[in-house]
Amino acid sequence: MATEGIVKEEKEKKSILYPVARGFAAVLFSIFMPVRYHGAEKLRQLSGACVLISNHLHALDPLILAKPVKQQCIFLAKKELAVNRFIQWVLTDLHCIFVDRHNTDMEAMRACMRVIRNGQPLVIFPEGTRHHEGQMEQIENGTSLIVLRGKAPLIPIYLDRPLKFFRRVNAYVGEPIEFEDLTKQGVNVETCEKLNQRMRETYRQMAAKFGKA
Repeated sequence: MATEGIVKEEKEKKSILYPVARGFAAVLFSIFMPVRYHGAEKLRQLSGACVLISNHLHALDPLILAKPVKQQCIFLAKKELAVNRFIQWVLTDLHCIFVDRHNTDMEAMRACMRVIRNGQPLVIFPEGTRHHEGQMEQIENGTSLIVLRGKAPLIPIYLDRPLKFFRRVNAYVGEPIEFEDLTKQGVNVETCEKLNQRMRETYRQMAAKFGKA
């Protein structure tokens, strides 16, 4: 699926559906599927490029991450979500970059690099799909590659449970994960795995502190 024009169009024209999705999220996460943010000011104060990561428990998790961010976020999404042309159009308008998780997708990688160069927030779920056990233990290498090449702040967000009607979810915004020392060592398999390990350890600590999902 083509991702070539997604970022360019984001700079030229705002999404038609993004404000609608944000309004929907405001109502949904205030009343029907309540979400309490801890450290949301860190997201509201964001300006410029960054990479937001989170454990992935529900299909609507991207809205949780994007809701407090003033800029319009770009989302890395598995290509399987685009089940037909209409859904593909909707997700593309909502700034999704489709990625082939099972192959080296250089087109998606280049699109992510453009997002960072253009000073925009990029939302990634490092596990690549939804997981309910052993949060952030199975990390796709592409996330670390994007972060080390892009050198944008890496901000972890921990969700303590899956979204459910009339049951509160807590979203904890952590401090940026340091990786400057790794970029000095070069971008390679070893440094990517070291960053993966830092992400794992960050989420182990957050799960221990705030409760497991």
